[in-house]
Amino acid sequence: MQTGQQNSATSHVGNDEYADGPRLLADIGGTNARFALEPGPNRIEAIKTLPAADYQEFTDAVLAYLQQAGHPPVRHAVVAIANPVQGDQIKMTNHDWAFSIEAARQLLGFDTLLLVNDFTALSMAVPQLKPSDLLQVGGGQAAVGSPIGLVGAGTGLGVGGLVYGGGRWLPLASEGGHVSFSPANPREAAILAYGWRTYEHLSAERLVSGPGLELIHQALLDIEGLPAEELKAEQIVERGLQQGDLHCKETVDIFCSMLGTVAANLAVTLGALGGIYIGGGVVLHLGDYFERSPFRARFENKGRMTALTKKIPTFVITADYPAFIGVSAILGEKLRDKRDA
Repeated sequence: MQTGQQNSATSHVGNDEYADGPRLLADIGGTNARFALEPGPNRIEAIKTLPAADYQEFTDAVLAYLQQAGHPPVRHAVVAIANPVQGDQIKMTNHDWAFSIEAARQLLGFDTLLLVNDFTALSMAVPQLKPSDLLQVGGGQAAVGSPIGLVGAGTGLGVGGLVYGGGRWLPLASEGGHVSFSPANPREAAILAYGWRTYEHLSAERLVSGPGLELIHQALLDIEGLPAEELKAEQIVERGLQQGDLHCKETVDIFCSMLGTVAANLAVTLGALGGIYIGGGVVLHLGDYFERSPFRARFENKGRMTALTKKIPTFVITADYPAFIGVSAILGEKLRDKRDA
């Protein structure tokens, strides 16, 4: 297993580095904004989840959390966000928050406000995860020091990677969820054709996500000439896995197969012999069914590259709040680099 090898620099962090107060950690998605305080190394406390829709601005959510946490003397903060981070301006893809990082830092009164892509953060968590934080699905064994890939389906589809060099793990920024969806059989091609009625470009994210479950289900009903039925992702999973609804069950299976395609494409693109790690809330919501789903069979079915993908292990990340582990490592490295400059 890859974890525990060539551990990140956070293992050398001392309490003296936190003498200027607790650090604020955040994980912002299209639906929820999660916050925590880190008063010392490997101590993540005061975790709270706020509905993003309840706050007009990003800074409103931060201030609300800090008020609830008792106004801790935060000077340094790091935020994982489900969005590209390129320059100072942030405009969220799956939510309506738009802001300047520097203006937000000044308003909040922080010395440091660092924003990173959420899958960059999740990537940086992987080397620190324990075996108990992971569930391996299928066979394969990680090659030490080889590239690692990450995928995760939630409100959107996150994609990331890690390569090892210069004595540390380096995250690969990616918006791989927006690659074009690639069907693997006629049923999926029909779903693609259905999606094209609405979207000129049908990305992998449109189908391999929580909203994607809903779109797949709508497509299946339409393909079979059945009346439309508006179901939420949670209802589809419950009806498919608990109530024996055949169309909902097929929706879940197709979703898992499509995720297998995305994961395998990432594996062969990166040469991810270090493994593929799966995050996001949708797979966790599927519970132990995911192990029995078509995911791994599709992952291994890669034509001339099947022998390669069979060797690559796939892990579901089961740790609570893994993004916090990643952003802590990223902020720690930035502050140490700044101090040592």
